[in-house]
Amino acid sequence: MSLLRAKIQDVFNEPGCEKNGGKDAKARKEGCSKPLIPGAAAGGCAFDGAKIVLQPITDVAHLVHGPLACEGNSWDNRGAASSGPTLWRTSFTTDLTELDVVMGQGERKLFKAIREIKEAYGPPAIFVYPTCVTALIGDDIDAVCKRAAEKFGLAVVPVNAPGFVGSKNLGNKLAGEALLEHVIGTVEPDDAGPYDINILGEFNLSGEFWLVKPLLDRLGIRVRACIPGDARYVDVAGAHRARAAMMVCSTALINLARKMDERWDIPFFEGSFYGITDTSEALRQISELLVKQGADPEILGRTEVLIAEEEAIAWKNLAAYRPRLEGKRVLLNTGGVKSWSVVHALMEIGIEIVGTSVKKSTVEDKERIKQILKDDNHIFEQMAARELYAMLSEHKADILLSGGRTQFVALKAKTPWLDINQERQHPFAGYDGMVELVRQIDLAIHNPIWCQVREPAPWDCQPAVREELPRTKSETVTLHAVQEFSGTTAADFGEC
Repeated sequence: MSLLRAKIQDVFNEPGCEKNGGKDAKARKEGCSKPLIPGAAAGGCAFDGAKIVLQPITDVAHLVHGPLACEGNSWDNRGAASSGPTLWRTSFTTDLTELDVVMGQGERKLFKAIREIKEAYGPPAIFVYPTCVTALIGDDIDAVCKRAAEKFGLAVVPVNAPGFVGSKNLGNKLAGEALLEHVIGTVEPDDAGPYDINILGEFNLSGEFWLVKPLLDRLGIRVRACIPGDARYVDVAGAHRARAAMMVCSTALINLARKMDERWDIPFFEGSFYGITDTSEALRQISELLVKQGADPEILGRTEVLIAEEEAIAWKNLAAYRPRLEGKRVLLNTGGVKSWSVVHALMEIGIEIVGTSVKKSTVEDKERIKQILKDDNHIFEQMAARELYAMLSEHKADILLSGGRTQFVALKAKTPWLDINQERQHPFAGYDGMVELVRQIDLAIHNPIWCQVREPAPWDCQPAVREELPRTKSETVTLHAVQEFSGTTAADFGEC
């Protein structure tokens, strides 16, 4: 536990974070987020954050050491896609019970689980995730993993991020620390070249990195490791031989990028593949960084040619949507890199941004938003569901772009909604991804269902008064019988 505390303190003192660097010593020790409320950490704890970062390494077995409920459906918590191995989609857990805790069988059960995975699946590595229970009872995960690695001849990596130590974002960073300590640098590639790069913080959601990788391939740039999207263990282990790196999500892996720069001289920059302009700028910066690292300067010219070709195709495809979407108002309830990259992307085709959240955004993200929007009134730290509903029901936005948690607020307000967070079903990265994003917005806004949904409900309409027809003798007898049985009068029935 003392080693874990030291790692957490090191993450809290992250010098690569400008927000952290602006704090005094006392504030820095308090950490990067609010203390967790007991019982309210589900889905947002350090364990979940670590699993998010490492789960998309596709050929690795991810073993959760703890009660069955801790594993849950975390294997599919980000919608990442794989081009090959599917082992990461199999859930492994030691399923620790109360009897195991009382009898002290946790470490023995973990060792047995590692052996069974090795014999049944033969993966190149097993990542072991301790949980709150196993951390609190003092199971020595590091010792078990070390012994298992020696016994079975494969990498067994302890990921020390039990849920109670902090927030999801802290778990992201602790996962990066596990990679630095146990994985990166353990395999020496024999094909390293001057055009090798790493992509950090890219999760390949809905396979969207596959829209970007062909662009890099055309430039002769090889992605040595994409961490973690569609990654292989051996690629991550040899990532220290890349010449440059692009960081997509700084809030998650800034510590990994900085320490790889310090240890192996891999300079990095933060960029985005969302939107035409940002995608082009990212390609330029990758090429420029490689040239600074010794690559042939001719790649700069080839990059400009590629950008010109792809931008022309993208703008041509977007031209059909501009008349239909220009002036439409969009409300963004997301965070992180999307808080500014998606804003810039949508403004490129004339869409108006009426608000964007910056809840999970860094200081750099917020500065970018201010430069793009030129108005702080459109930026909000957090918007409660009640405020969000009021804004949408007053028709201040034509569509809401957010995650699944707020979709029902939009539907209640009878406003179109599009998922742009990790659960999304469509890839939005790169030039083709930008066209797809605009296409999905157009489909959502102009869906004919909204005209019907916004009409008054049939039961809210005043029915037309019909002239009473004379009743027959049998109808009159029946009506009196019903009145007598129920104690009602003819006036209670109204006009029939």
